[in-house]
Amino acid sequence: MKNGRYFFVIVLSVLFVTNSCATKKPVLYPNEYFNKIGREASDKDVDDCTQLAKSHVGKYGREKRIAGQTAMGAAVGAATGAAAGAVRGNAGMGAATGAAAGAAGSLIFSLFKARDPDPLLKQYIEKCLSEKGYEVIGWK
Repeated sequence: MKNGRYFFVIVLSVLFVTNSCATKKPVLYPNEYFNKIGREASDKDVDDCTQLAKSHVGKYGREKRIAGQTAMGAAVGAATGAAAGAVRGNAGMGAATGAAAGAAGSLIFSLFKARDPDPLLKQYIEKCLSEKGYEVIGWK
């Protein structure tokens, strides 16, 4: 029974990490320019603008943001666990349990949230595409 539980946790972890690594990309409105040059050329332009944005703007601490949110979740979990543990007579164990649960929950949430591009990077890409003739209608 224990092996099945570990397998389930490993499979879920792989799915979370795989999903979190897929960064969102701009969705282009099929305006006259888009229709004229086609999907293949527009995909290349999106990639070019993304690379240009990363070279000018840089990566603005995606990993740092995940670590910070995880640490905050651990702190909130520890405080909550300590309070609950104090009521039951074991604040230390409650704090440790709460910290672990809070960190795990925050890490998973942060990994999903990390798919969203940095607002400055996103704005740069949208401006670059706009100057080429595209209209960005969203991110997916």
